[in-house]
Amino acid sequence: MYQQSSTFFKPKVYSKLVALAQGELWVREKTGNNDGERVEGYLASVGLEKGQPWCAAFVSFIFKQAGYSAPRTGWSPSLFPLQRLVKAAAPGNVFGIYFPALKRISHCGFVERKDGDWITSIEGNTGIGGGRDGDGVYRRKRHKRTIYKYADWEKKL
Repeated sequence: MYQQSSTFFKPKVYSKLVALAQGELWVREKTGNNDGERVEGYLASVGLEKGQPWCAAFVSFIFKQAGYSAPRTGWSPSLFPLQRLVKAAAPGNVFGIYFPALKRISHCGFVERKDGDWITSIEGNTGIGGGRDGDGVYRRKRHKRTIYKYADWEKKL
């Protein structure tokens, strides 16, 4: 790894994941009900039908587009198995946000870059307000304290 500014970059594979996610920033739901051609494509990539929450399906879709066989899930908690957890954010890592009312990770996305105590993310099924049930793929800025876990799916097991 090398350092540029205050951001750590990993090998090319992470820039490919981030680049693919960046290419989806234009995606918006058709009617605001977890639908639309591209959103339904994310959902179909993990065996789900339109209308389902799709943040984890978006993450899985990007990994599939990058040529990975896993992860493939529409269930955000399953993106964080113990053997994939890492302590710090890095570009291409998957992040998870814990929702106390649901007692689980209920939203996820990709770390695009890290800058001090902040990460810039690319995430699906969010919106301008940053919630977990939005209308598209957005770039967000989140404080590290709001992130519950990070997972590195490129890490050799």
